[in-house]
Amino acid sequence: MNNAAITALLKLNFGLDPQTAKVLVVGLGNTGISVAHFLHDLNYKFAIIDSRPKPPMMDEFFQKMPDTPVFTGGFDEAAFKVATHLVVSPGVSLNEQAIVKAIANGSKIVSDIDLFACSVEVPIVAISGSNGKSTVTTLLGEMAIEAGIQVGVGGNLGTPALDLLSPKAQLYVLELSSFQLERTSALNAVVATVLNVSADHLDRHSDITEYAREKQRVFRGDGAMVINVDDPLVDAMQVAGRNTVTFSVNRNADFHLAFRGDTEYLMHNDSYLMPLAELQLEGRHNAANALAALALGASVGLDEQVMCNVLRRFKGLSHRMQRVAEIRGVTWVNDSKATNIGACVAALQGYARKVILIAGGDAKGADMNELTPAIKEKAKSVVLMGKDAGLIKQAINGMVPVYSADNMVQAVQIAAGLAEPGESVLLSPACASLDQYKNYQDRGEKFTKAVLALVDRVSSTSLQKSAQVVEKNLLVKKSALTEGSRS
Repeated sequence: MNNAAITALLKLNFGLDPQTAKVLVVGLGNTGISVAHFLHDLNYKFAIIDSRPKPPMMDEFFQKMPDTPVFTGGFDEAAFKVATHLVVSPGVSLNEQAIVKAIANGSKIVSDIDLFACSVEVPIVAISGSNGKSTVTTLLGEMAIEAGIQVGVGGNLGTPALDLLSPKAQLYVLELSSFQLERTSALNAVVATVLNVSADHLDRHSDITEYAREKQRVFRGDGAMVINVDDPLVDAMQVAGRNTVTFSVNRNADFHLAFRGDTEYLMHNDSYLMPLAELQLEGRHNAANALAALALGASVGLDEQVMCNVLRRFKGLSHRMQRVAEIRGVTWVNDSKATNIGACVAALQGYARKVILIAGGDAKGADMNELTPAIKEKAKSVVLMGKDAGLIKQAINGMVPVYSADNMVQAVQIAAGLAEPGESVLLSPACASLDQYKNYQDRGEKFTKAVLALVDRVSSTSLQKSAQVVEKNLLVKKSALTEGSRS
């Protein structure tokens, strides 16, 4: 689509006239910069505002767009007063006082996803949910590549949506958060899904009902709906008359699990697609993710065996049920991406044997009592750290042993002392990371580093023991030689 056609659509849908619109981009992060480049290319008048005194990407931005007005160090209401349109980055709450006032005074909210949706003519697949969306988004992207399709993959995951725009693209696969969806109105995906809904981001959403309602916005339009019938909140999102594809790990659905003899299979209706055991991803929740990816892929015409080939080799994403090491028979697993209760519960339920759980961080207003049934069933003991460790300990209320740690190194050392051969230590925090770390990736890397330090310590201990054995053997031999010379 050429610039003139894009501009015409933006004017029609949002009143974004390049001659009269004054756009304020709120937030100078990856999304904000992608929006700035987009608006600059279309000759819109815009400015940027950020509450931080010096956003990390400001110097780089000024090198590329030195003439763009940038306001930092707070949300100056004067900048908002002149804006006809606001493009608010997902990390900024729409409840900020300056934003609320601007909307009340007539400023229109437009999201980067709205701008994207008005710029493409090829199919868009939209994926949301509390847990698993990055895995499913990446899987579907890999499946499209395997099928020989030029695909752009990003959104909330990796590359901002506007940076994906390419005349060569034949398909776009977008991961979308509730924060992106709450400010988006122009999206009409050819197929969309909400994988699941569990308590998350309740510091930004008033309750889980509102959170689910924002997720449901991914289904706006007339595209196919991929529905997880195992999740009551998602199942309730079905719309009569819409093309609907269902998936389930617990019961019959369009995509489901079934046994043939002793072997469990991924199924499409009555077709046996592949044995579940051939799936590289661990845990029952990842079987659901695989079924969701198959349902989405089938909806855009991907060959099922091509998709299964990807499932057979895909080993998952970093910080998502990632096996770090096995030390003295204990398996260490990094699931730092589990930033909410639902993700932690899903991880725990994937284990047949009880695990040592490392959890804690910023609970984001979630009710930690919802975590306790899974802990009671699947945790041998729990090591807690971070801002809301006390809330989790209070919820556990003595049902399993709880230990406290000040940092990740200490947490790993405590877990190492608790774990026995054949057991697993699982970092699955059920909380956000920003109370102690830059992000969940930083938290996962600190965990990995602490675990690998155990490997070094074990190796050093083994070398010391080996040296002691060699020294003892040499002493024995020396003693024998001495005795022999005497006789």
